[in-house]
Amino acid sequence: MRIVYVFTSLAIGGAERLGLALAGRMARRGHTVALLVLKPRLPQECPTALRVVSLGMDGTALSSFRGLAAARRFVREFRPDVLHSHSFHANLAARLLKLLAPAPVVVSTVHNVYEGGWARMLAYRLTDRLSRRTVAVSRAAALRYVRLRAVPRHKCAVLSNGIDLGEFAPCAGRRAELRTAMGAEEQFIWLTAGRMVPAKDYPNLLRAFARLRAARPDAQLWVAGEAAGAELDRLTGLAAELKVTGSVRWLGLRRDMPALLDAADGFVLASAWEGMPLAVGEAMAMEKPVVATNVGGVGELLGQCGILVPSAAPDALAAAMEELMRKPIEDRRALGRAARERIAAGFNVEAKADEWEALYRELIELP
Repeated sequence: MRIVYVFTSLAIGGAERLGLALAGRMARRGHTVALLVLKPRLPQECPTALRVVSLGMDGTALSSFRGLAAARRFVREFRPDVLHSHSFHANLAARLLKLLAPAPVVVSTVHNVYEGGWARMLAYRLTDRLSRRTVAVSRAAALRYVRLRAVPRHKCAVLSNGIDLGEFAPCAGRRAELRTAMGAEEQFIWLTAGRMVPAKDYPNLLRAFARLRAARPDAQLWVAGEAAGAELDRLTGLAAELKVTGSVRWLGLRRDMPALLDAADGFVLASAWEGMPLAVGEAMAMEKPVVATNVGGVGELLGQCGILVPSAAPDALAAAMEELMRKPIEDRRALGRAARERIAAGFNVEAKADEWEALYRELIELP
């Protein structure tokens, strides 16, 4: 097959990493693959050896016109069997390209339960006929988009995220090395990861952590994620107000998540909304006990292998974190082992690539 993956950007985020992992596996299976990226190149991007065509759209009308013209030329030259797009802007662009250039199959993926308000949902509804199938990464996301009539029920499928169990595998030696380098000593390290955006609700996490520290002064919080200066200033200001500045380490954008997860004792997610968070799946693969807000597809992913709490409830989040810290270490390790087994059984990236490949073939063969 000839497959073009369409992204808004290659910023380092869950949707981008998942899409690139799938694209790479399709290329290794012998398919001809290229990437079409709407926005200009960024200083920090997900790395890839695949062909990338950047359209340079910067939000202006002129750049959008030029970008679509370039995309039309590329698609006419490449002649893909499948255009597979990820998230709102890329989904709309791929659907529009269906009108401008030959593309037998357009597949749209929604990675979150919330991709915008009523205007975006209306845009999805009006352009749905241009997409052969819309795939959600969780049942929760699929149900919401069907309920909002953004996608017809008969054209909506669920194909959950996959985790690379080879890359995300625990290593005791790496854990000891990084904990020494980071000065973790005997502290209980909570790790969280994700861009500092409203969906991740870092203020909720900081408020919960401040309550936890009052009961457990041995707790430390490491935050791995990219943020604009103003957002980071706002969060560090809140940490100072809550008197936890010395217990929170802002790690910025990191490319060594397996090592950080090794070094951590638990993983926490405080999100206000999600699709199916890659970071939680990776923590589970690394045998980390997880405390997370019960939003989107988090419960579908975590099952009984962690503790779920309501969103925007810092008291409940703090209580769950303290509950996990009180568990004997063997109980926490058993929870971690069960989590990895759950990922291996239901969320293995190779099995998910098989499912995507089968879906592409099925859609291509439809009349």
